[in-house]
Amino acid sequence: MGKIISGKEISQALRAKIKAEAATLREDSGIQPGLAVILVGNDPASQIYVRNKQRACEEVGFHSQEYKLSENATEEQLLDLIGVLNKDNKMHGILVQLPLPDHIDPQTVIQNIAPEKDVDAFHPINVGKIMIGDYDFLPCTPAGVMELIDSIGVEISGKHCVVVGRSNIVGKPMAMLLLHRNATVTICHSKTRNLAEICASADILVSAVGKANFITADMVKEGAVVIDVGMNRDADGKLCGDVAYASVEPKASYITPVPGGVGPMTITMLMQNTLRAAQLKQSRTKGSAE
Repeated sequence: MGKIISGKEISQALRAKIKAEAATLREDSGIQPGLAVILVGNDPASQIYVRNKQRACEEVGFHSQEYKLSENATEEQLLDLIGVLNKDNKMHGILVQLPLPDHIDPQTVIQNIAPEKDVDAFHPINVGKIMIGDYDFLPCTPAGVMELIDSIGVEISGKHCVVVGRSNIVGKPMAMLLLHRNATVTICHSKTRNLAEICASADILVSAVGKANFITADMVKEGAVVIDVGMNRDADGKLCGDVAYASVEPKASYITPVPGGVGPMTITMLMQNTLRAAQLKQSRTKGSAE
């Protein structure tokens, strides 16, 4: 029987730590970590994510500000707003909620966020830093997955880790973080041959494909650690992951549930990145004053 890795519990403990560090920063330097969240259009899922991010900011004592632009806002209007926020000393992190309307290019938007305020870690400079292992921020979901694996005390070094999914947001950075910890990493995707066989050889299996019940019991090695990044709806409209939980759980040594696994960690790591951005700003200010 797989032991459940509770992202809910781990994220609560981390948030308490972030809250204490933010309070110390405020007492020492008068800096309150600030997060600006930009929402373009009325996507219902995006509105929920934005609300959850604001709630998390309140919980850990951050200042947060939401900027709403209409569905018809131009790319130029969005870039102007980002330009203003890049110069705003009260805002240490800038997050543009994705997806954006079709007429706005997400890459252009990401590249216009100041790298030191890019708390999603999507800017090419931050992506490059992750590649070489010398980074200020980590993408929130992969960083959360690493915290979950570390929480169970499983050694990553020397293990075979299989990442299913190659997105810039999860799959690719996930593979890099595991590689930095000396894992042997295989990345699988829609063109991979012998997918089931490769997955079944994993000591640690991370699925981020966004397909309900995609990972079945025959794709999981006895005793593997299974991390489910998927957020899907099944045929009944019920929230589920990429992993066929009921059949995989008995084979896994550890497994994350959906909901309550990776999900809570993502926003917590965003808080971690925003705190880090504020701390870096403080040390830069201190350095230039000396």
